[in-house]
Amino acid sequence: MEWAATAVCLTCLLLVPLPLPCAGRTNLKIPQDIQVYAVNTNFTLRWNYTGNDTDVTFSAEYWWFENFHANEMEWMELPGCQNVTGMECDFSSAVTEYYDTHYVRVRAERKEEVSPWSSIFEMIPYYIAHIGPPGILLKSINGAIKVKITPPEANQVQKMWLADLSFKYNAVIWKNSSNAEFRSQIILPNAVIDDLAPYTTYCLKVQATLPLELKEGLFSPIRCITTTRKVNDLFCATDVNVLALNMKFHLHWNNQYKQHVTYNVQYLIGYLKKLHDDYSGKWLNVPGCENITNTQCNFSSIITTISGFYYLRVQATNEYNKSCLSNEVKVDPLITNEIGPPGVKVDISHNLLHIQIFPPGGSEGEVMRDHYSLSYQLLYWKNSSNDEEGIKMKAIKQTIGTVSDLTPSTLYCVKVQARSEAYNKSSPFSEEKCIKTPRGKILPVIILATFVTALVVVLGVAALFSFAVYQVYNKIKYVFFPSCQPPLNIEGFGRQLLSDPYLSTKEEATENFSVIDIVIIEEANQIDFKDHKPSKQSSRDSGNYSNDDNTSGDKGSEESLEK
Repeated sequence: MEWAATAVCLTCLLLVPLPLPCAGRTNLKIPQDIQVYAVNTNFTLRWNYTGNDTDVTFSAEYWWFENFHANEMEWMELPGCQNVTGMECDFSSAVTEYYDTHYVRVRAERKEEVSPWSSIFEMIPYYIAHIGPPGILLKSINGAIKVKITPPEANQVQKMWLADLSFKYNAVIWKNSSNAEFRSQIILPNAVIDDLAPYTTYCLKVQATLPLELKEGLFSPIRCITTTRKVNDLFCATDVNVLALNMKFHLHWNNQYKQHVTYNVQYLIGYLKKLHDDYSGKWLNVPGCENITNTQCNFSSIITTISGFYYLRVQATNEYNKSCLSNEVKVDPLITNEIGPPGVKVDISHNLLHIQIFPPGGSEGEVMRDHYSLSYQLLYWKNSSNDEEGIKMKAIKQTIGTVSDLTPSTLYCVKVQARSEAYNKSSPFSEEKCIKTPRGKILPVIILATFVTALVVVLGVAALFSFAVYQVYNKIKYVFFPSCQPPLNIEGFGRQLLSDPYLSTKEEATENFSVIDIVIIEEANQIDFKDHKPSKQSSRDSGNYSNDDNTSGDKGSEESLEK
């Protein structure tokens, strides 16, 4: 902001008329139409003077922003422009800062009399300077013209244009005849212009340009040269061309020679031709394409960068060890390459047509995807018996697309094209992929029927399993936990019989019936046995059922009754 304020103040000061060095009046007019003409670092100040005065000279002063924070102007005499008798002067030695703003003014002088200063001319040297003419050297070789160009300011120490490699050279060539047709083309610093008529004089002029800055330079002086006859050896490779698909590069050529010929494919990195040095010794052999007999070569291995470009040529050698070089072809990878068709896969779900796209180049096509920013154009239609009808188009940037509003029980076909907007390239369409949509509402019915069938099967299996478990449970319960219990007399008998330690095995077999009867009587009269002692009659009655000969049995019975 401080610099801007200073600039405004200085501009105001420049517009204030300065007092004359002498107080008297003068008849000298003020110089008009102040202009500066600049070519490279050569600056010429020009003006007009309308006065009829004689013995008038002119002097100029200049000033520039040497210090942005300067608070006052200090005009200085412009070297080379003091006491000039003409209406122009060269002040090239005074300009050393080409990006600073300079101010120049002129006045007329005659002895002690001076005119007022002219209006001030403001300039930035770099922006008003013109590009000077380049140097050119011509040489006639084998029916063509070899052109060697040297950049403007090639031999100067002080240079306006520091980036020599930024120059583009436009050449204009024509036949030296009365009805000449001019041909303009962009050429490199070391170029060969061919397709010329033999034994014909051609003239040439070249200008240097800076396209990014919209600057066009001055043309060089015209140079003329006569061509020679071109020697066409039959064994030379002809029709050299490049075929590139999905970043796979192949060089092809023709062979007109019937005898044994070997070929060696050579390449040159493109930026070497931009240099003004001789590049003839910098050609390299393409690996795998040395001393071959076929007429094609895969040179994909040398494409190590896509930002530059390459030149290729074929050197043919015959059986007599004589060689011949073909014409050169330029390869700019992303421009020369062609885009192949993408892959496509289609599927249908939920009344939608799903389209999956596989970018060109397959799994090895990373360069295609990364540097072309591909978009895709889908074409789909109903493939009816009346041929293709109602073709519809859909553009997408992703590799997955969908199409809705499908007609049931209809065959739909799809094909896809890949496109790069930046390079204005389109691939061929992919193969057609077709798929038929299901019948209307048949899919929900199938799903419902499947569900109901599965439910019935599950319930049936569950019922059978439950029935089997129930049957097994009943069997186990019947065997181990029966529902009916044996009579109490049988239970007591069993316990009593087993617990009597005085009965022998033989006695148990003979006294079974009397024991059972006694037990029954015992249970019936259990309370009486507790309250009364047994009588003798009871003993005799019980003995009626026992064996008379066995007295021990009576005693055992009585003891049993006692218990």
